[in-house]
Amino acid sequence: IDFDLILENIKDLNSLVGEGISQVEHTPRGARLRWPEPVPLTLYQNGIVVGHGAFRPYQHPATQQCLQDIMDGYFPSELQPRYPDGV
Repeated sequence: IDFDLILENIKDLNSLVGEGISQVEHTPRGARLRWPEPVPLTLYQNGIVVGHGAFRPYQHPATQQCLQDIMDGYFPSELQPRYPDGV
């Protein structure tokens, strides 16, 4: 696993969705600015934790797919249903 590539690609993906930039959220009375909610990714020597989920070892197929998506420069496909515009 190329951790440097993963971290570099995460920085690139974050910049694509405007890290640190507030977004307009429409409300019944108008609109307001809100900060996008980040999804933490914690990398361990033997696995990962995505968001507030369970620990997933690197050998798990879903973990391998998640990391491969990031190494290929894409948002993890498992997050697309919840965050269609990116996270």
